[in-house]
Amino acid sequence: MLTSNISVFMPSVLTLTGIPGLESVQCWLGIPFCAMYLIAMIGNSVLLFIIRSEHSLHEPMYIFLGMLGATDIALSTSIMPKMLGVFWFHLPDIDFDCCLFQMWLIHTFQGIESGVLLAMALDRYVAICYPLRHATVFTHQLVTQIGAAVTLRAAMLVAPCLVLIKCRFQFYHTTVISHSYCEHMAIVKLAIGNVRVNKIYGLFVAFTVAGFDFILITLSYIKIFITVFNLPQKEARFKAFNTCIAHICVILQFYLLAFFSFFTHRFGSHIPPWIHILLSSLYSLVPPFLNPIVYGIKTKQIRINVVKMCCS
Repeated sequence: MLTSNISVFMPSVLTLTGIPGLESVQCWLGIPFCAMYLIAMIGNSVLLFIIRSEHSLHEPMYIFLGMLGATDIALSTSIMPKMLGVFWFHLPDIDFDCCLFQMWLIHTFQGIESGVLLAMALDRYVAICYPLRHATVFTHQLVTQIGAAVTLRAAMLVAPCLVLIKCRFQFYHTTVISHSYCEHMAIVKLAIGNVRVNKIYGLFVAFTVAGFDFILITLSYIKIFITVFNLPQKEARFKAFNTCIAHICVILQFYLLAFFSFFTHRFGSHIPPWIHILLSSLYSLVPPFLNPIVYGIKTKQIRINVVKMCCS
């Protein structure tokens, strides 16, 4: 791997290092990463097939779950093939424009996932707090509009990151990215010049998407818990809360990993770089891997249909 102290003008190719400090064991790390990717692909594909083929699951909660599964497949696929190419086949080079496109895909799908989790929380809020209005509020048309809005919001907020990098920076310290995939700040740190605008905009996108969504999700569940605990019958309380358990688990694993990775990256300057990169990679790969498992275990309708598939 070669680096240079001489500035590079508009590089056409960048080099991914994988996980700095763990180069000697990257081939072994690729095994659990590949296993998580395969399970994520199979699990989410099964979820999508069941939701699509089973007419009784054509409800807002399951349609949003299908959106989440499709997003997880796209997010994992935008990361893993190139990462395994670096780990296993010693193919670290990536075209500059392809790197920017990968960055846009990754952060866009992460934003979509956050938006879908918010939509699922609002769906549960209306279903539990205003059950008689749920069918009239969450129509199929509204669900489609929410899906489109969530996708456009993420894509449009992340797109300026590409423009800022492409138009503002012409000279780079090096072409070597100390990361296993093309992440926004990892690319920005290569550039020569004032990167403050890019950093500020990156923080703005993170707080606008993840921060705003998490606040609304929290408020929704506070109202849900108040409503559930005020239900007169114990059975009704258990049934209402049980419909939220899987979603709560998915929310916690997504946002806890996101915030832990974010704060470690921003304020953990004394932490070894390989920990930053490993946490960032896990944040992108663990939710797609765990989401179908959580919903498969905790959702009765999906569990029944999985058993039917296996037995038929």
